[in-house]
Parts: sequence; structure tokens; C-alpha cells
Amino acid sequence: MALIRQSFSGKEHDYTQGSLRGAIVLLAIPMILELSLESVFAVVDMYFVSHLPNSKNAIATVGLTESVISLVYTIAIGLSVGATAVVARRIGEKNPEGATHAGAQAIIMSMIVAIVLSVVGIVFAADILRLMGAAPIVVEEGTIFTRIMMGGSTVIILLFLINGIFRGAGDAAMAMRSLWIASGINIVLCPLLIFGYGPFPELGLKGAAIATTIGRGAGVFYQCYHLFGGNRSIKMKWSHFKWDLPIIKTLFGVSWPATLQFFIQSGSWIVLAWLVSITGGTDASAGYQVAIRNVVFFILPAWGLSNAAATLVGQNLGANQPLRAEQSVLLTTKYNAIFMGVVSMSFLFFASPIISIFTKEPEVHRFGVLALQTIGSGYIFYGIGMVMIQALNGAGDTKTPTWINFIGFWLFQIPFGYVLAKTFDLGPVGAFIAIPVAETIMALTAYYYFKKGKWKEVKV
Repeated sequence: MALIRQSFSGKEHDYTQGSLRGAIVLLAIPMILELSLESVFAVVDMYFVSHLPNSKNAIATVGLTESVISLVYTIAIGLSVGATAVVARRIGEKNPEGATHAGAQAIIMSMIVAIVLSVVGIVFAADILRLMGAAPIVVEEGTIFTRIMMGGSTVIILLFLINGIFRGAGDAAMAMRSLWIASGINIVLCPLLIFGYGPFPELGLKGAAIATTIGRGAGVFYQCYHLFGGNRSIKMKWSHFKWDLPIIKTLFGVSWPATLQFFIQSGSWIVLAWLVSITGGTDASAGYQVAIRNVVFFILPAWGLSNAAATLVGQNLGANQPLRAEQSVLLTTKYNAIFMGVVSMSFLFFASPIISIFTKEPEVHRFGVLALQTIGSGYIFYGIGMVMIQALNGAGDTKTPTWINFIGFWLFQIPFGYVLAKTFDLGPVGAFIAIPVAETIMALTAYYYFKKGKWKEVKV
């Protein structure tokens, strides 16, 4: 209980010494809660829009938009991986000033990317939906939702990036609190703006996008308040934002493979969403999107546990303790596999009541249950693979996971899913099956490269 209280308080702790179990608990609890709340964004939006008239079109719009926004998440996560790895290494070296300066340079680099993405999303919102295979009515009704969500790319990237800085410094509680604020505001505003309660206008689908963007913006404001005015291990001054090309190059060198790594993964999920849409129509697409929201809801907490491994690896390598870094990863893998095993059983046996929360339409429900049970069957391997990948990323070895993702997703998952769906005429089910099969192969491959140990020699 003392550890749990400490994890919420955010007090400084030296993660290069003492109990490994204690270190994992201190980092993992706020990181799991942080990403659980990030996953709430998608689930809350899906839940409320599923109660709109013509909910089938609204669900398809939210799902297809989230599939594309996953590319924005990809860039945000890639940039945050670079920031976490470099900041954690400096903290492990007992150089907090260097960690702060690296964090500021990461923000500069991210702002440039974020502004470009926001402009592109605003201008090409309708074309994005058409490209995803949306029906004309979905494009007509959903363009404004997509435009607002894509236009908010700047706050998405900053929310992920700054939390990556806090995580690298071991201040997971601050990252958690920013998501609490962002998610809490979204939960309150979503029904008010969608259905028009009290003094709020009834905005329908558009209201969901506005609520989500305002919530994330509030989270970024909270982060910046503590970055500049707080009393944390990372305390930025304007002098830290002076352009520093060597640091930018270091961050870019770690971030671009990580960004490509997650782009490959997100791109694969987009292709599978497209494959489901063209082989099963709107019913299959809507059912798949409902299932994916639930898959993400439980994957993100496991990703939070994996982020704890990344921070421990970075800081312990900075402190010249590679054995402790390796032990922390193996222990975290054990915990993640247990958690994901429990979730897998829940999906296999309770898929129908879970999907029923979001939709009552028979065909949408049927496809949603099939997707949730099929994808959920591989959850234990998802958990193992996540920790291994994040451990390599935390060490600054972002290129190895990139190759694993490229081969696993693009050279195996997509062709395998296409062959099952089209050649063997399994339709959307073929795409569902390809997901756990590919994830299992990638998890075993990542474990192999982790055990080889070359990540211990990476310098950042």
C-alpha cells in the first residue's frame, strides 16, 4: 500500500537501486492508469455516438477516422519513444539538466510535425474517408467529425510527447494526471455536446470530436503548467528551447525508426480495416470497429506496463547496470502475460455481452463478437511482444523492432489476411484471423532478439 500511495504521489525515486518489483509497481501503476484513460477516449466516443439516429453510419465514421488518426498516434508515439529513451538515459547518468534540455528539443521537433499534420487533416478530411472505403453517406455525415479530429493533431502529439518526457524522467504520476484531466473533460463534454443537454447545443457527431479535442487540449495545458512552473525533476526554462542541432540529431536518430515502426503497425491496421470494409460492407466494418475499440481499451494498459520496462531499461543502462535492466524486462513480461491472459479469457467467454453494450443491431453485433473472440485469442503473445519491443526501444535500439514490424505486418499479416479473406473467401473473418497469428510470430521474434543482448551496447 505504501508503494501504491507513492506511485500516485509522484515523489522522486531512484529506479537504478533497490527492489525491482517495487520499481515496476511505482512506474507501472500510473502508466497503466494513464493509458487506460487514453483508451477511454475512443470507447467513450464510440459509446455515445452509437446512441445517435443512424448509429451505423456514426460508428463507421468514428472507427474509420480513428483508424487514420492512428497514424497521428504513430508519429506521436515514435517521437515520445525518442524523448523517453534519451531523457531516461540522462536521468540514469544523474544529469537532470541534460534530460530537461533534451525534452525541450523534442518539443521543438514535435511542434513542427504537428502543425503540418493538423493542416493536412483539415484540408483533406473528406478525401481521407473516401480513401478508407467509406460509403457516400458516411463521407457526407462524417467529414466534419474527421476534420475536427485531424485538425486536433497538434494536441494529440504534444500530449503523447510531453508524457514521454515525464515517463523518461520516472515521473509517471504526472503523465497519469494529465490523462485524467483530458479524459475526465471528454467524458463530461461528450454527452453534453452530442445530445445538447442544458445550455449546450445539440451537435451530434461533431460534438464528440469537439469534446475530445477540448479534453486533450486541457491535458496539454496542465502538462505545460508543470513543465514550466512546477517543482518536478524536469523543469524547463525558455533557454532550454534554444535550437541545439546535435541533440535534435540524437533525438531524430532514435525517433525516426520508432515512428516508422509504429507507422508500419498502424498502416497494417488501416489496411485490415479497409479489407473488412470491402469484403463485409458497413455491418462488418461497424462490428469490427466496435471490437477494435475494446481491444485497444485493454491493450493500452498493457502498453503502460511495457512503458515501465522502457523507463527501467533506459535509466539502468545510463547507470551502467545492464543486468538489472534485463531482469526488469523479464519480470515485467511475466506480469503482462498474466494480465493479458485474464483479458483473453474475458473476450473468449464474454464477447457477446461486451459488444451488446455498444450495439444491438444483429449483424453488427455478430461481426463484433467474431472479431473480439478471434483477436482476443492471441492476447498473451501481444503482452509478451509489447514488453520486448518497448525494452528495445527504451534502450535506444529502435531499428530492430522496426524490422520486426515490417516483416511481421507488411510481409506476413497483410498478405495472409488478404489471401484468407479473398482467395479462401473467408471475408472479414480472414482479416480477423491474420491479427493473432502475426502478433504471435512477432512476439517470439522480439523475444529472440532481446535475449541476444545487443541492445545493451546501444549508445544515445
